[in-house]
Amino acid sequence: MTHSPAARAPDLIFDTHLEDFERDVIEASHSIPILVDFWADWCPPCRALTPVLERVIAHHAGRIRMAKVEVDEGANMKLAGRYALRGFPTVLLFVKGEIVGRFSSSKPEHWVREFIAEHTDIE
Repeated sequence: MTHSPAARAPDLIFDTHLEDFERDVIEASHSIPILVDFWADWCPPCRALTPVLERVIAHHAGRIRMAKVEVDEGANMKLAGRYALRGFPTVLLFVKGEIVGRFSSSKPEHWVREFIAEHTDIE
């Protein structure tokens, strides 16, 4: 599997877990919007959405970051419960410690860009 440059840039796209979520997402979102992708390896729509999200993050060139949460890893399903996620993928957008938007299922790139623009000052 090949990864785009954005996928390899740890400062733009990174994995997080229950234990680090508060620091990696909630606290970090006070400085920069954080898109959180809740996904599972067994989920075909999750695999379809990943490259779309990677392209969008790369397009925004450091104005937004993305945390990836593998829901079946460790205690991460507790995060899914905390945020009342009903299916995967589900994407939450955090700004200043709060969820400002969410969507589920795979979406096209233009839709994701519009979603981010609608909920932030990022065009």
